[in-house]
Amino acid sequence: MTMKLTISRFRTRKPDPVARKPYAVQGNAALAEPTFQAADNPFAPDDDADGFAGQSFLPPQPPASASLSPDASPPEEIDAIRREGLTGRQLRVARRMAQKHNLPATSDFDAVRLLRKAGIDPFGRSAVLELVQGNGSYDDSGLPGVPGDTFHALALTAEPKLPQTMRPAPLPSTEVRLEESHIAEVRRIQTDIVARRRRNTLLMWAKIAVFVLLPTFMAGWYYFMVATPMYSVTSKFVIQQATQASQISSLFSGTSFATGPDSIAVQGYLQSPVAMERLDKDKGFRAHFAASDIDPIQRLPENATRTQTYNLYQRYVKVSYDPTEGLINLEVSAADPNIAVEFSKALIGYAEGQVDNMSKRQRGDQEANAKANFEDAQGKLLAAQTKLVGLQEKYKTLSTEVEAAQINAQITALNGQLMAEKLSLAQLKSNAEPNKARMDPVITRIDTLNDQIAQLKQGLTEGDASGPSVASVQSQMVMATADVTTRQMMLAQATSAMETSRIEANRQTRYLELAVEPTAPDTPSYPRAFENTLVVMLIFGGIYLMISMTIAILREQVSG
Repeated sequence: MTMKLTISRFRTRKPDPVARKPYAVQGNAALAEPTFQAADNPFAPDDDADGFAGQSFLPPQPPASASLSPDASPPEEIDAIRREGLTGRQLRVARRMAQKHNLPATSDFDAVRLLRKAGIDPFGRSAVLELVQGNGSYDDSGLPGVPGDTFHALALTAEPKLPQTMRPAPLPSTEVRLEESHIAEVRRIQTDIVARRRRNTLLMWAKIAVFVLLPTFMAGWYYFMVATPMYSVTSKFVIQQATQASQISSLFSGTSFATGPDSIAVQGYLQSPVAMERLDKDKGFRAHFAASDIDPIQRLPENATRTQTYNLYQRYVKVSYDPTEGLINLEVSAADPNIAVEFSKALIGYAEGQVDNMSKRQRGDQEANAKANFEDAQGKLLAAQTKLVGLQEKYKTLSTEVEAAQINAQITALNGQLMAEKLSLAQLKSNAEPNKARMDPVITRIDTLNDQIAQLKQGLTEGDASGPSVASVQSQMVMATADVTTRQMMLAQATSAMETSRIEANRQTRYLELAVEPTAPDTPSYPRAFENTLVVMLIFGGIYLMISMTIAILREQVSG
């Protein structure tokens, strides 16, 4: 099956009725004669069929070869070609033909110039058909099987090539080309993603190697190769209480609550700079850790300050208190196990002395207070007794109670006599003619008894010129007697407290008892190389992860 090749009409401009003369080729004058040229459309009517009888309304333009000399420069030739008024389609065809013949054209007009220099008509029918077919093989002259010296002439004298029956080349459809382009783009993106991931992975491992693995390697090298081994000595002791001061405190006997404050005080003393100064003075703590056999990191520098020495002391002397059992744990580390034992024993001695000082101060305070209370009670008792004796001497009475009882007895006797006299007077008055001589003495005795009873009662409650009343004297005497009794009781209590304080002063109420004695180890306890290296790796890994996540979050926030 054959199909006709449909050629679209590209040149819409009417051709010039004046036939364009072909260009002569040097060396072949026969080819310079005019030849037949096919019209733009072989099937179109001739020029006389349109009614204008070959008339042209375009201004005639002479060819460039007619107005230019053979020695014209390329810019002048380009200007002449520009004045010809070529269409954009013609210029594009000329550029494509120049590219097909590998001519170094810098512009469309330059392509026309170069084609004409090469003897090729860029607007000839044969050249256009060859450009459209594009299935021939060309040598250096541009035409198949034609020598280079006759190529230009054949190009001008070639017969017009009509459409031939041919099978078009199979071209991919738009959908296939789009799919292939999409697949190629996806592959390119995948390749880019893989390369980017590989680059990011390498960069991540490089950062991990620099910020995590390198510090871990340096720490491991130090712990395994450089660090000085330290020997740790552990001891445990407890503070005991010998006697109990009261029944309430006896409820906590045998528990850690009884000696908890003392244990905490001893722990604070052992961790204080005072204990460090005593240990340095007695055992040479600073000189031991400043020796040359200690590694530079753990070594105490020369002329170290007190703060630096105390920081080192806190690192190698650890004191802890267990409130559940009441034990004080003491751990001392040194480069020599025997020196560590000496340091531990010295610190235990300091703790025992501190316990003794605390109990001694407590016992001294108790004894001093008891003695002061006894002396005060004794002096006040003496003053009360002196006051009582003075009252007795002043009022000439030994006991106001005895004197009051005697007066009350006298009043009772006089009341009995008064009652008898009143009865006698009543009998005398009962007679019809009472004897006045007998009644007057009875009445006189009754009045005398009343006056006597009134005086005695007045002496009990009211004072007179001779002295105060019995009631006043009795109240003063009772108060003085009660004061003496109270002072006697207080003196007895003060005496008992003083005796108790003397007994407690002769015994140690609190003492230190060792539960685990310090012994010299045979293997070093520090440094723990593997554990410390692992901790360093975890620390730097955590820092790296935290910083990386922070930077990623900040980048996401900024880009978003």
